[in-house]
Amino acid sequence: MFTEKDFYFMKIALEEAEKAFKEEEVPVGAVVVSSQGELLSQAHNQILKLKDPTAHAEILALRLAALKMGNYRLLGCKLYVTLEPCPMCAYAMVLARIEELIFATQDPKTGACESIYHITNDQRLNHQIKVKKGLFKEEASFLLKKFFQSKR
Repeated sequence: MFTEKDFYFMKIALEEAEKAFKEEEVPVGAVVVSSQGELLSQAHNQILKLKDPTAHAEILALRLAALKMGNYRLLGCKLYVTLEPCPMCAYAMVLARIEELIFATQDPKTGACESIYHITNDQRLNHQIKVKKGLFKEEASFLLKKFFQSKR
């Protein structure tokens, strides 16, 4: 189900999530990879640092990848993220025409790819995204639990 490259790129996304954790941001990391397998961007949540409610890891990674590609359409690209994307991020991926999303763990409160909403495969939209889940699920879940326990 998952390739060697999937493991490699999700590991980078997990490293980004760890950076967010150290910066006291919700520990989510994201990576965008081109259809040729080139790492285009990597980012982590920076909502507090940037004082920007849209500064989710996915949004930041999509912005950087689009700048690098010189086009907002990221045709053929994959996005790796440690937590199931929220509605804002899922729709941004649809707009960017991401081909495939691979996420580590589900988000039962705001997940927009299968947990609550199904934005990435909504047939009413002009683009659907192939979705795979569960790669490094335990590691991503542990980091999130550790973060939220430290806030209580």
